[in-house]
Amino acid sequence: MDAGDLVPDAVVVGMIRERLEDGAADRFLLDGFPRSVGQAEALDAMLAELDAPLDGVLLLAVPREELVRRLAGRWLCRKCGRSFHEAFAPYRGGGEDPCPADGAACELYQRDDDTPATVENRLNVYDQQTAPLIDYYRERRLLREVDGRRSPDEVYGQIKAAVPA
Repeated sequence: MDAGDLVPDAVVVGMIRERLEDGAADRFLLDGFPRSVGQAEALDAMLAELDAPLDGVLLLAVPREELVRRLAGRWLCRKCGRSFHEAFAPYRGGGEDPCPADGAACELYQRDDDTPATVENRLNVYDQQTAPLIDYYRERRLLREVDGRRSPDEVYGQIKAAVPA
């Protein structure tokens, strides 16, 4: 991790196992894991050993163009740290929206991982490594798809309907 590398799969699965053995096996939610079919298979094997099978897997489905628009539209202020978005929370300018740090205009910048080129690269990696999980879980009848293009309230309602009580 200190070198910027990903934590090995065995370590992540081991951490999940520890947490589930501590009594969380009844109800748990994993976010961002697994990210590959190999990780899913390791997770399945560990969950089988604990007799804690998955009830379902959520897919927030959003078209690629929309993901790029959402992810590449974020801007931050260097002085106060506020986050703005080109479409959802645009910066109105110093007169209408002064920086709390000094009352002047915000000094906007875009993080390297929010640029359109970086977002496209992240989505290419997703297509190669993570997208195969859709079929993996669909074949096991665990996939529950939510339309991520809807309003936040509608998405929340779909998630609530997809997750058993």
